[in-house]
Amino acid sequence: MKSEKVALCSVSDKSGLDKICESLTNIGWKLLASGGTATYIRDCGYDVIEVPDYTGSPEVIGGRVKTLHPAIHAGILARDNTSDCNDLAANGWYLIDMVIVNLYPFQDVVADPQATLEWAVENIDIGGVALLRAGAKNYQRCTIVSSPDDYDLVVDRITNDELDIETRKLLAMKAFNCSSEYDRAIFNYMNYDETYDARAYHVNKLGYGENPHQKGALYSWRNGGGPLGGKVHDGKGISYNNVLDMDNAIRVLRTYRDTTAVIMKHNSPCGIATRKNIVAAINDAIACDPTSAFGSVVGVNRTIDVDGANALKRLFVECVVAPGYHQEALEILRNKKKCRLLEVPNLYKIDKLEEIRSVTGGLLMQTSDIVDLDKSELEVVSYRTPTDNEVGDLVFAWNACKHVKSNAIVLACNLVTTGIGGGQPNRVQAVEIAVRAAGGKAQGSVMASDAFFPFADGVERAADSGVTAIIQPGGSIRDEQVIEAANKSDMAMIFTGSRHFRH
Repeated sequence: MKSEKVALCSVSDKSGLDKICESLTNIGWKLLASGGTATYIRDCGYDVIEVPDYTGSPEVIGGRVKTLHPAIHAGILARDNTSDCNDLAANGWYLIDMVIVNLYPFQDVVADPQATLEWAVENIDIGGVALLRAGAKNYQRCTIVSSPDDYDLVVDRITNDELDIETRKLLAMKAFNCSSEYDRAIFNYMNYDETYDARAYHVNKLGYGENPHQKGALYSWRNGGGPLGGKVHDGKGISYNNVLDMDNAIRVLRTYRDTTAVIMKHNSPCGIATRKNIVAAINDAIACDPTSAFGSVVGVNRTIDVDGANALKRLFVECVVAPGYHQEALEILRNKKKCRLLEVPNLYKIDKLEEIRSVTGGLLMQTSDIVDLDKSELEVVSYRTPTDNEVGDLVFAWNACKHVKSNAIVLACNLVTTGIGGGQPNRVQAVEIAVRAAGGKAQGSVMASDAFFPFADGVERAADSGVTAIIQPGGSIRDEQVIEAANKSDMAMIFTGSRHFRH
């Protein structure tokens, strides 16, 4: 068995490779490398043995097989015992002490919308994964380095003779994690039956959960992802409840393409307004329920300018969510005590499978509720046809409804919510709450219901408050009674044929 310290290098990402090769060469290590990695090391001016010269086997089938050879894997997997060392010596093979490897960029390839299946498959690494797992399995003797981010750590500790078993174990865990992520990415890309292998990445620890006695943490579906796909300015800490409110604010904002503001409190919208400019949208959304707006989360689907920032200056808010901020607006909002500013540039980017919730012993998963209302398919079931203004308000209220906890009722007028009732065990209670919240503003409003009315009582209560039109899915066995109640009060009623439960 050859006694030199040997490092095997086989990398796709060559960043930093020259520095670690320099350090290893300076302390007397021998470098062994495959294909393009060997060429790169030699071009950097360091001696290197190419894998085919060492194994006696050429790279074959277009380079698909390079390191899959007993001389390589025996050298990595050999334990520090007499039997294994004798096997290596009998074959004249090296004991490989370090493996520096990273994989073909499969995740980057499939992230390109133009990538073909053939090109994706060609970028599935085989030999690299085998090297990762072999080096990680034998961490008690062999050091596995799976990321350029760890080169400095390895160089520092090996130079100072501090590359102990705990460090090697830490690097092995990283390697196994890398292999796991890689296989999961391949599975998710090639899986055609729309099941999904979920994996979340730690973003940061939260101060606590919903309550101070509960622990909390935030995770992202993407490695390196920020909170809710964005970034919090000034590094201000966000709470578990902040995340919930900001998340639902984002969901509301995605529903509207025109300039819209939402006020979110305790994970429920208490005001939504669509206007021609940010200031009007913010002010009218706050006016829907000024009491609840105190200590709320405010979201807008436009970049916040100075005027928008000034509109929020006097209101105590926990967080502001927007796709962007003008620099002057940032300076104004930064002066607000304890106000977190979340920037989500890709506000309208929605994953196909986005909603995952924990349940006892498992998870629930569903696609997002992003189906747009097709106005051509709306069914007018009342004697009276709604006016154009009513139709606009009905669609606005219907879109708002999907973000209110079921049973959900939303009153609106002139593209502003006037009353919201949700989270009740029966629908007439939700109507009562919405009507009471609207007060005099219920007069002339329209009403949206996330699901059908099982009885006529909710419609009758809405009519008594001055509601002029209703939009709802329909489908109750008592639809005729519900429609009759609307006709008696000269209300217009539209059936959508679809519902918006949110539990």
